[in-house]
Amino acid sequence: MLFNKTRAMACMERCGVDVLVATSPVNITYFSGYYCWIDPLFREYMMAPGASSEIPQKFAVFPLEGEPALVVGPDFATNAADLWVRDLHIAGSPVIDTSLTPETLSDDDQRILDLLQSPHRNAKPTDALLSILKGRGLTEARIGMEMEGLAPSAKSEITKALPKAKIMDCSDMIRLIRMVKTEEELSRLTRAAEISEEAGMESLGLAQAGKTMAHVIQHYRERIGERSADLDHFMFGVNGLGFALERDYVLKDNDMLYVDWGCIYQHYFSDTGTTLAIGEPSAVLQDKHAALRECVVRAVDVVRPSVRSSEVRAVMWDTLNARGITATFPHGHGMGLEVRDYPIIVADNGLRIKDDCVDAASDLPFEENMVINLEAMTFMPGVASPHIEQTFVVTADGCRPLCPQDRSGPVRPEAG
Repeated sequence: MLFNKTRAMACMERCGVDVLVATSPVNITYFSGYYCWIDPLFREYMMAPGASSEIPQKFAVFPLEGEPALVVGPDFATNAADLWVRDLHIAGSPVIDTSLTPETLSDDDQRILDLLQSPHRNAKPTDALLSILKGRGLTEARIGMEMEGLAPSAKSEITKALPKAKIMDCSDMIRLIRMVKTEEELSRLTRAAEISEEAGMESLGLAQAGKTMAHVIQHYRERIGERSADLDHFMFGVNGLGFALERDYVLKDNDMLYVDWGCIYQHYFSDTGTTLAIGEPSAVLQDKHAALRECVVRAVDVVRPSVRSSEVRAVMWDTLNARGITATFPHGHGMGLEVRDYPIIVADNGLRIKDDCVDAASDLPFEENMVINLEAMTFMPGVASPHIEQTFVVTADGCRPLCPQDRSGPVRPEAG
């Protein structure tokens, strides 16, 4: 299960929330396991010219007591056939031809067919959500509603239909729940990191002076595809001038480039990076890279539960400063269903992570089973852009690598 049910229930009890409602595609996946690639892309005007640019509404419901539920449209309901959430509700009427008798279906497929053919009154997703809440006696409850994925029209309908309920924004509360990973999440994140590391390092081994970075990136695409992963990003530095993704850059002798790449495996992100060196780096540049390496090593020594994010960032910053590197932004971030989850490992900015349910300092402490990245880089215009990024799992007394990642020195492909 992706959903950290135990953590969610503890947070709900602490905050006095009776039910959580996820509204964005990413959090519907988190709550239920349901996923459809088009959900974050499709807009209402794409089917109804002149309509809004809102994405079609869906809901995942997790009550503190009782069965969780999911609201989807009829066309993609089959994606919910084998989920752990079994209380599935259809919003809208399916367009299906029942003139022929189907062959024997699996139990899951038969359940979906029965649901599609069953009469209901859910013309809209909000109708289904209100039916679920009423059926569970939650019309006067304290409802944590993710507002970031809720269309204004849906919010208005729900508020009007539940005048005695207390509807509270829980968008940040869900982010805080998602910080600590379940065993299934750790398994997917580990596999994503393994696929990305193997394919990335193999691809960088093909880099040569006179060839384009496009050649390297295409190989990475092919290798992760063979392992059932999708491309998220493959960025590289150009002459120390910044990040590039699409530029048709031709590698040259003595290049020393920032490289940052990642894939998506079963909806979970990987993100990592290293330094690509064409030829032998100068002693000065080797020292720059060694400083970045020391920065990450010292940060790893500090990471453990209860240590705050800013404390780790301070160690990274102080290490680089001591080595004479001040034009830099060493930092880190969580990983999960998005390429950056909480915590964000930066200096304490004094802000609050706050909605109607939670109010926490943005300088979050580490907790066991968080997955975090630590990265350090420096850009020297016209010269080089050394970089290191690695992924770790917070353990009971420290942290461990999510998967093996050798960052002892720049990647130096053999000349062809």
